[in-house]
Amino acid sequence: MKTINIIDYGLCNIHSVKSAITKLGYKPNLINNINGLPSDSKIILPGVGSFANGISRLEEMGLIGSIKKHIDNQGHFLGICLGMQMMFEKSSESKNTKGLGIIKGEIDLIPNQYMNKTHKVPHIGWNKLTIDNNFSKSIVKNDYNVYFVHSYMAKDVDSNNIIATCEYNHIKIPAIVKYKNSYGCQFHPEKSGETGLDILKSLLDI
Repeated sequence: MKTINIIDYGLCNIHSVKSAITKLGYKPNLINNINGLPSDSKIILPGVGSFANGISRLEEMGLIGSIKKHIDNQGHFLGICLGMQMMFEKSSESKNTKGLGIIKGEIDLIPNQYMNKTHKVPHIGWNKLTIDNNFSKSIVKNDYNVYFVHSYMAKDVDSNNIIATCEYNHIKIPAIVKYKNSYGCQFHPEKSGETGLDILKSLLDI
């Protein structure tokens, strides 16, 4: 049985991620230290809450350097929601707090000038994905419906790093991103039913 390592740093819903991993037939393994893991280990960084708190916790646990090294060495990595956002260079949420810097771009508040009674910030609920490059076809299909909960989004992202997007009241939001063998989902695949499980399995089996 394939083991999937989940970083437990106190800012995520571990139970739902573990449950999704188990449903897919993998063995979830909670970790707080990457050092010593085999180079082909698969690692998930889930997360909810503020960017600054997330980065602070990773720093306190000494994980930032080891995460970067794992990714630079072509190790498999998946960030979910806040976990994806922390893969970028910085966030405006907390005085431009620096992120992991794995993917070029930054995290900023979803623009609210287009919002109305049915489209508000935070972006909460189901939304359809749109494929943004040919590589995506093995991971996601157009119109896959997945569940989002977020107020901040990635911007100024190179198109080569974007696998899929969603549109939220005329705003194009990066929904799945990649760099080397690392991936990020702005939505919650573990809360997106069978579709989410399909995407999660595709990302873990790459």
